[in-house]
Parts: sequence; structure tokens; C-alpha cells
Amino acid sequence: MHRAEDPLFFTLLVESYRRIVGQEPPFLAPPLLAPEARPSASWLYAEAPVCVLAHNTAPDPHFIYANRCAQDLFGYTFDEITALPSRLSAEEPAWGERQRLLEQVAKNGFATGYSGVRIAKSGRRFRIEDGVLWQLKDRNGSLRGVAATFAKWRDV
Repeated sequence: MHRAEDPLFFTLLVESYRRIVGQEPPFLAPPLLAPEARPSASWLYAEAPVCVLAHNTAPDPHFIYANRCAQDLFGYTFDEITALPSRLSAEEPAWGERQRLLEQVAKNGFATGYSGVRIAKSGRRFRIEDGVLWQLKDRNGSLRGVAATFAKWRDV
């Protein structure tokens, strides 16, 4: 099964957020999730009006997930973005800031209120606002990656 709509990966995203952050994931909260909508891997991938991305634990992490909202914002298909090192979503001068954020996530399990400039495939720059990053840990506590979600962005 393609990770984009894999229910096990959806469960990892949701359960990790709940365990590590101690709250319901914002991408499942009203009004983002309409009362008639049923949270599922397919809904998060195809219909969620917020961006959700994740990268793996490699020394130079690559994206392993990006929902359609994130794909549209960054201008990549699923296959293109999942072949991309996640550091390339920011310009080189911002790599240090990005690394410090990831170190905070490694230390605390999550970070909230993140803002930063990112770059689309086209070269368009946009600023993410009020993002949340969290560790993707399975039920056994094994680290599988880091995920991010944000609902606000603007071109810069």
C-alpha cells in the first residue's frame, strides 16, 4: 500500500502526536475536520485543509510523507517530494535554524509555534506560521521520523 493512504502510517501520525504532545492533533480538530468527515488516512492525504509532512531518521532525512495540501504548497507530486531531502524545503541560509529546531524536537519530543521561510519547487518562497513538529514514535518507542503540521502560510 502507498504510504500516502496507509492506515498504519496515519495511526503512527495520530498516536505519536497524542502521546508526545499530549493533545489531539490539530489536523483532526474542528473546524478543520467537519462533523460529517471521518478521520482516516485517505481523508488526511486527500482532503485535509492543513499541511502534514514527515521525514525519516536518516542522517540526511528524506520526506516520507506529504499530504496533498503540502504537495500543492511545495509544488511537488508525492513521488517527487518523497525523493527529496527535507533540508531542501528551506534555503541553505536557513538550514542552521532548521537544524536547531530539529534538535529541540529531539530533546523535547516536539516543538510548537514554529515559523520559518520555506521554498517551493518553483522557487517561490513562503512563510510557515504556527507549526508543530513532533517525533514519530511507534508503540514500542522506536523513533520512525519527525512530522510537521501547519495551517497558516503566506508568500514572502
